[in-house]
Amino acid sequence: MSWRGDEGKGAGGGLDRRRNGDSGPGRRQGGDGSGPGRRQGGDADMPDGRRRGGMVPFKRVFGPLVFLLMFSLAQFAGYSVAGLVFHLTGRPPDALAHILSALLGVLLLAVPVVLANLLSWRDRQQMHDTVTRRLTDALAQIAQGNFNVLIDTDDAYVHPGLATAINDMAQNLGNLETMRQDFISNVSHEIQSPLTSIGGFAELLQDPDVPTGERLHYAGIIRAESRRLSSLSDNLLKLSSLDDAPLSTTEFRLDRQLQGVVLMLEPQWSAKDLTVEAHLQKCLVSGDKDLLSQVWGNLLHNAIKFTPVGGILRVSLDEDAVRIADTGTGIPKEGLPHVFERFYKADKARDRSLGGNGLGLSLVKKIVELHDGRVSVESELGKGTAFEVFLPSLRSV
Repeated sequence: MSWRGDEGKGAGGGLDRRRNGDSGPGRRQGGDGSGPGRRQGGDADMPDGRRRGGMVPFKRVFGPLVFLLMFSLAQFAGYSVAGLVFHLTGRPPDALAHILSALLGVLLLAVPVVLANLLSWRDRQQMHDTVTRRLTDALAQIAQGNFNVLIDTDDAYVHPGLATAINDMAQNLGNLETMRQDFISNVSHEIQSPLTSIGGFAELLQDPDVPTGERLHYAGIIRAESRRLSSLSDNLLKLSSLDDAPLSTTEFRLDRQLQGVVLMLEPQWSAKDLTVEAHLQKCLVSGDKDLLSQVWGNLLHNAIKFTPVGGILRVSLDEDAVRIADTGTGIPKEGLPHVFERFYKADKARDRSLGGNGLGLSLVKKIVELHDGRVSVESELGKGTAFEVFLPSLRSV
């Protein structure tokens, strides 16, 4: 094992580290005077958007013009109908005839307006009922656990923004439900496997004819599986408590903590004849000392576990980041996006013999994020893996 760093020399050990007079809308120049609302010059002093070829003033007078036209037509119709009636019944005095004709015109105007409003109100009520029914049905299905609900965003009755929001909510809830089911399945599998081993070997120990050597071997397996269950339970409790428990933040020498963790794991890397290269610059960090110690312990434990006999572990520290690399088996490219997921195991065929429950890296990511940091990974099959942990409070002494 080589130590280098209280002077901060090098990044070390095979880890390569490099760190115009625009014309506004509606403005017209010259002699184009054709068409409603077009003006020659004179718009330059108007705010943008107030004039667009004279369309805004035209829209303002369009409604009153239509009303006057309809009123005139209604009065004309009223006088015409009144004239026919007076022709059959006799004409009353002129003043009364004008009043009756005007009232008849107003009535002819009011009746279609009232009918149009009633029809419009009925259509709006039907649309409101349709929207309410569709949204209520969709939300009821979501409440019952059906997250495959999809509201058509092109539906003319439903506001597209509201439909998109409900669809996104259903999709997110569906993803959470999938994660919950996967979590239960993974926990059940992780618990069932050691329990099956414990039960099977305990049954073998009940045979009085089992030789002492085999009996000790079976007892060792039971003890190992019991530790595995205990580790699983401990990691699950830590994951569930990290969100609620406040950080016990202190400032301490991170280089000394890393050195202590490496020495603590010496029996493990010495047993595999691994070379440890530690390049540690003197650095201070503010954080939870126990939780950060678990981060380095988990990363180093994984590096030791997946590095073959005679391999190399490299631990480096500077004011930018902590880097832990190995010359182990590596992680498949398709597995890199999932390494921090709970219960994810890159090499499912070897996990049982190597131990572990797929929660170590999830804990690492969670703890680092609680310190407002981030963790990244690079790996290549057959060449090794490198983790980098960035902590914003890290600084050199």
